[in-house]
Amino acid sequence: MSGQGTMHHGAFDQSLSLTMRAVFVIRTIGVKYGASVDLIAQDIGRTCVMSSLKGQTALVTGGGTGIGRAIARDFAGAGVEVIVSGRRAGPLEKTVKLITDAGGTASAVTCDMTDPDAVETFAKALLAEHGTIDILINNAGFSSKIRSTRYIGAEEWRDVMDVNTMGPAILTKALLQPMIDQGWGDVVMISSMAAINPSIMAGAVYSAAKAAARSYMHVLAQEMRPHGIRCITCFPGEVDTPILDNRALPPDEETRAKMMLPEDISTAVLMSVALPRRAWVSEIAIAATDPRDMTADVAAAKTKQKI
Repeated sequence: MSGQGTMHHGAFDQSLSLTMRAVFVIRTIGVKYGASVDLIAQDIGRTCVMSSLKGQTALVTGGGTGIGRAIARDFAGAGVEVIVSGRRAGPLEKTVKLITDAGGTASAVTCDMTDPDAVETFAKALLAEHGTIDILINNAGFSSKIRSTRYIGAEEWRDVMDVNTMGPAILTKALLQPMIDQGWGDVVMISSMAAINPSIMAGAVYSAAKAAARSYMHVLAQEMRPHGIRCITCFPGEVDTPILDNRALPPDEETRAKMMLPEDISTAVLMSVALPRRAWVSEIAIAATDPRDMTADVAAAKTKQKI
């Protein structure tokens, strides 16, 4: 639980605002005097983020790989105590080691997001130990290799909806009250560009699940804004992460080289949460600068019938 109290709303917000002005001035000078000055601006920017988030506690679901690991590392680097969760202990422990080796604070807990009772038990244990989860990053995701509406079955529908929609909703509900009691907090949902532009590439069930998560966040924001809780939904496009291995046509190395990296997403999430409490980024859509040809991927998605 954060010990910032009212400082979070006053002194830290003022510090963040002043520091960002300093970054702008130094970057302007850097245009004239060279890139080395710009590096100073980057360092000040990192200090700015650390001063606004230091001492808070964050939970990152799906923190063992990909975007979740990148978010966990970036938030830990900003002075946040990070808890990572997921199904597999091995990847979670690796994330924790990367963070602690860099001087951060992190711990790992396994949890199956498809089991409502397990999710509620997990949340109760977290609150008993930490008091409040100040920042909740609902990042855990899953997609089926079957993408076509013609072939996807009931089991795939349940699994994908459970991980991407039901699990995050149950976890959020279980962790909300302490945020409400303290008068502030952040809930972040890592959705997908498929929620905005559903397609056979992303698959029928994955697109539906991520769109449902987006709708859930809209309603959550309406309820939680009066309590000082910001609800942020992020829509990444193609990111080079292990979840792509579940595609009907998994991308090769050359294809992955054109995609965004997990760090691109974590940077956007970190800066959104680090904004002064008076500011709220409701949605973030992030896509690759140079989109690739997906003709072969679409063809594979249309014809894949079995896992």
